[in-house]
Amino acid sequence: MSVSDRPEPFTQLPWQDPIVIQHSQRLLRSFQHWTGRPLLVVDGSPIAIAEPLFTAPFVLVSHGTEVDPILNYGNQQALQLWEMDWQQLTQTPSRLTAEPISQETRNHLLAQVQTQGYVSGYEGIRISSTGRRFRISNVVVWDVLDENNDRCGQAATFDRWEFI
Repeated sequence: MSVSDRPEPFTQLPWQDPIVIQHSQRLLRSFQHWTGRPLLVVDGSPIAIAEPLFTAPFVLVSHGTEVDPILNYGNQQALQLWEMDWQQLTQTPSRLTAEPISQETRNHLLAQVQTQGYVSGYEGIRISSTGRRFRISNVVVWDVLDENNDRCGQAATFDRWEFI
């Protein structure tokens, strides 16, 4: 079951959920695999690592492999930037985070990531759930790998954005 398939309302903090803890490990491991560097320098148990990833000062967001991929993770910075709560974010097709005019460029980027494993230095325009537009830059996008090194989604991180 994915995080977005959860039948009952989510009542604990997202990073405390076992599925999110496992996904946090995948995000960290995949980033290291593709880039050769850590996304976040942390030690400890998986739950001890999931919390600082969720509260990190950078944006981290990911989606699954559906035909129209649905967001399946967004840390606290991502939730604030896109002006969504966890429940809303994990039901949102990732294409809706970009304006329609920017979607062709976004689709090209995601295809490039699928071919190469990751891309860095991307920049583009995104839109929040309330319609606020913002420019993101210095973005790294990578394929998320599961425990068998099979592709299970894509993720992006960045620490630079400005509202326009």
